[in-house]
Amino acid sequence: MTNGPVGVALVGAGVISGQYLRNLTAFPDVRVLAVADLDTDRAAAVAREHGVPVSGDLGTALAVPEVEIVVNLTVPAAHAAVALESLRAGKHVYGEKPFAMDVDEAAKVMAEAADRGLRLGGAPDTFLGAGLQSALRALRSGLVGAPVAVTAATQSLGPESWHPNPEFFYQPGGGPLFDLGPYYLTALVALLGPVARVAAGTRRARDQRVVGSGPKAGTLFPVAVPTHVNALLDFPGTATAAATFSFDSAVNRRMIEIIGTEGALSLPDPNTFEGPLLARGLRDADWRELPVPGTTAGRGIGVLDMARSIRAGTPHRASGELAYHVLDLMSAIAESGERAEFRPIASTTPVPEPLPEDWDPYAATA
Repeated sequence: MTNGPVGVALVGAGVISGQYLRNLTAFPDVRVLAVADLDTDRAAAVAREHGVPVSGDLGTALAVPEVEIVVNLTVPAAHAAVALESLRAGKHVYGEKPFAMDVDEAAKVMAEAADRGLRLGGAPDTFLGAGLQSALRALRSGLVGAPVAVTAATQSLGPESWHPNPEFFYQPGGGPLFDLGPYYLTALVALLGPVARVAAGTRRARDQRVVGSGPKAGTLFPVAVPTHVNALLDFPGTATAAATFSFDSAVNRRMIEIIGTEGALSLPDPNTFEGPLLARGLRDADWRELPVPGTTAGRGIGVLDMARSIRAGTPHRASGELAYHVLDLMSAIAESGERAEFRPIASTTPVPEPLPEDWDPYAATA
């Protein structure tokens, strides 16, 4: 078995790459060897900023023999194509959300990886942060009894007020369901297991929206996806969940609450790695805050867990099966909204094991 740090190439040098690179270059168990982008000048600038030795296009990154994992941060429409090319070059792949544009694309990626004996991983990895891991441990300890019901919501007026190029948020592969849904659905599956069936109602408040900032401020652009989604999720043998994903809400809300037979948990925003985590018993007058031990290092800890698991020969937690199941859920929710019927979920996923409380991204293990 190979020892030492796992070589990583990052593909897609956009804004999110900075968060990944700040973390990945600080983790001793990974070594970032290349940055790739269609804009090779941008790739070179990002590589220089973070001390990465190689930059260029995807082929350049894949040609680095020490690269074992490709971190795919390209636009959603390119996720499957970049993953397939990387797998065919013999690399494991960890991709940003969504896993692919649709389940058919995703199935091809899953099959390619299985045929080649390679690993797939997928964002979000926020469920590995201290807040949600502490929630997982609290649930497993029986703190609030058996889960009965879940309420989850992410509501806002959408990103166009602050984002200078918000159009892609309102095209296929976007909207509140596909943009923010992965954080909430991944957290719920990690906490409660895979979903058996879903139902949904969807609405689109406006056919056009207005860019609110930057050089295109005041420009109208079309809306092609639902902007308000109410979904019901059935977790067999445990809770049911009601989830709202909205870009049409004057009320800003980011929450998950789990009701159990002996109390309730209020979870932190699943798009973060920290707390607070709150609990209350059946007769408690108010919430009490629970400790949240664990890592708050941020984006990239899923890649690190994958790298450590490669060296140890153990399953990694932010797996391709989990990312595929979440994509399957989102696609079924969208279909249910169109057809006004329950949709069964064919896929499943192993429930990730909790991280040890003392899991330290900055302590070398390889």
